[in-house]
Amino acid sequence: MNHISTAVRFFRAAPALLLAYACASSAPAGAGPAPPPPAPTTAPAGPAPPAPRPDSAPSEADTVAADAAPGAPRMAPLRWWHFTTLAESGPTAVPGAGIDEAHELLAGRTPARAVVVAVIDGGVDIQHEDLDGVLWVNDDEVPGNGVDDDGNGYVDDVHGWSFLGSPGGESVNHDTFELTRLYAACTGGAAAAGLDDPGPERCAEIEPEYAEKRAETEALAAQITQIEQVYPVILQILRQAVGAEPTPENVAALSSANPQVMQARLAFLQLSAAGIDQEALAEQGESIRGQVEFGLDPDFNPRPLVGDDWLDYDDGSYGTPDVEGPDPSHGTAVASIIAAERDNDIGIEGVAAGARLMVVRAVPNGDERDKDVANAIRYAVDNGADIINMSFGKGFSPGREAVAEAIRHADERGVLMVHAAGNDGEDLAEGWNFPTRAYPDGGEASLWIEVGASAWTTVDSIAAVFSNYGAREVDVFAPGQAIYAAAPDDDYAPNDGTSLAAPVVSGIAALLMAYFPDLGAADVRTIVLETATDLRLQTVVRPGDLGGLVPFGELSVTGGIVNAAEAVRRAMR
Repeated sequence: MNHISTAVRFFRAAPALLLAYACASSAPAGAGPAPPPPAPTTAPAGPAPPAPRPDSAPSEADTVAADAAPGAPRMAPLRWWHFTTLAESGPTAVPGAGIDEAHELLAGRTPARAVVVAVIDGGVDIQHEDLDGVLWVNDDEVPGNGVDDDGNGYVDDVHGWSFLGSPGGESVNHDTFELTRLYAACTGGAAAAGLDDPGPERCAEIEPEYAEKRAETEALAAQITQIEQVYPVILQILRQAVGAEPTPENVAALSSANPQVMQARLAFLQLSAAGIDQEALAEQGESIRGQVEFGLDPDFNPRPLVGDDWLDYDDGSYGTPDVEGPDPSHGTAVASIIAAERDNDIGIEGVAAGARLMVVRAVPNGDERDKDVANAIRYAVDNGADIINMSFGKGFSPGREAVAEAIRHADERGVLMVHAAGNDGEDLAEGWNFPTRAYPDGGEASLWIEVGASAWTTVDSIAAVFSNYGAREVDVFAPGQAIYAAAPDDDYAPNDGTSLAAPVVSGIAALLMAYFPDLGAADVRTIVLETATDLRLQTVVRPGDLGGLVPFGELSVTGGIVNAAEAVRRAMR
C-alpha cells in the first residue's frame, strides 16, 4: 500500500477549505449552495494521491513560481531533485540529490554493463514513451506463445511477472487492508478467507483500531467531497476576477478590494501549492472512497480472481504476465525516477543510464499480501535482478516469516534492496513498516537501505512532513516531495512520498553499478550512505504531528541526504 502524503495531510487540516467555505457562503447567484463547513478530522494512512498532470512535459528550465505577490505559496522547480543544491552556495542551501552533477562527472563514459532493477509495485505502463526503451527483456522467453520457454515456471514473462492476476487475464485492483483482514478473522468476515482467528486478547486490540481507522477514513472521504463541491465556486469567482482560466501565476498576481475574491485567491493558491486541482480532487476522492468501499470492507475478498491459496506460502506458481494491471500509475512514476530514458529529448530524465527495469506486480490498491511480496522478491532474485526497489509498506504482516526468508534469499545472493520508509510521519522505533530488514528470529539483512523523504522548501524543513524516520531504522533521506515523474499514457505529474525517494536511491545505486562494474552490492550501499550530504547538526522540524525541532541526525542513521555526485566521485577513486 502507498501511504499518506502531502496532499492527504492538506485534506486533514484543510486550511484552505475554511476559506473556500467562506467564499462559497457568499458566492454570487447561480454559483450553487454552499456545503456545510466540515468538522476537523484526522486522517488514516492511505494511498499517495495522484497529482494533476500538465498537458506536456516541461523543459529543463521550467519552474512554477507563485510567489510573485505577497502571501503566494512558492512552487517547486520541476527538476529540483536533480540539482546539487537549490542555492548557489552557502550553509543554508537546500540539497537535491546531485543527479545532474553526477552525469557531468561521467561525461565521455558509457555504462560498462546493464543493471537490472526490479520494481515491485502496482504495475508499470510498459508502453510509456519514456520507459519502453529501458525495460528488462527475458531473452529466453518467446513473447505470447503460451509456453514457458526458459523453464523458470512463468509463462511469457518477457518483462516481468504479476502475482495479482490469473492466466485468464483477470487482475486484482482493489484489495483489503491487512488490518481489515485481521478484523474479519475476529468477526467472521469473508475478507479473512481462511486466516486463523487471532484470539480474544489480540482481537480486543484489533477491533477498536479497525473502528478508528474506518471512522477516520469515512470522515476524510466526506471532507474531500465537501472540497469537491466548493472548488467550482472558487474557480467561478476567480475566472470573473482575472478574466481568464485561473492559474497559480495569474491568481498570485491578483489584487482586489473584494474580500470574497481575496479569500478565493488564497484558497486556490493553498490548494495549488499542495498539488491539488479539480482532476486531483476527483482522483483523490475516488481513492479515499475506494478505501471505504473496498479496503475497509470485512466482507470483500478479491483473491478468487487469482485462483490460488493466498495462505500457502510455498506456492509460487500463479499469476500472469500482465505487468501493467488495472492501475499502473504509482509503479510508472517509481520506474521513471530510476531509469526514464535520458537521451530521447522528451519527458523526464531518470537517475540511471544503463539500468533495465524488471516489473513485478504485487501491490494492489490496498495492502499487499505477504505471499505475493515473498514471491515477488524471489522472482526478482532468481531472474537476475541486481537491485530491488520496494516503494510500499504496511503496519501488519501475518506472513512475516515467509517475506523474511525471501529477503534472506536476496541478501545471500548479493541483491541490494531499497525500501521506502513510509509516509505516516512516525518514528519507526515505535512501530513497523513491513517489509523490514529485521529477521523475526534475530539478525537483519545487510544489503538493505531504508529511505526517508526530504523536501525542497527550506533547510529547516528538509525532512518532509509526511516522512517516517528513525535514528536506527531509516538509513538516509532522498528527495521525495514535488517529484515530477512519468504517469500512464505518456503523461507526467508531480508526486510526493517516500515512494518517490526510494527510487532516487535505487537509481543512484544502479548508476554506480553500471559505470563501475567491479562494485558489489555491499560496496554500493557503503558508498551511497557514506557520501550522503551531511546534515546531522542541522536543526529541522520533526515530521508528523508531534512537531518540534530536532537535529536532522536524529532522524536517520547517516543524518544525510543522498548525493549522486559525491557517490560517483568516491567510486572514481
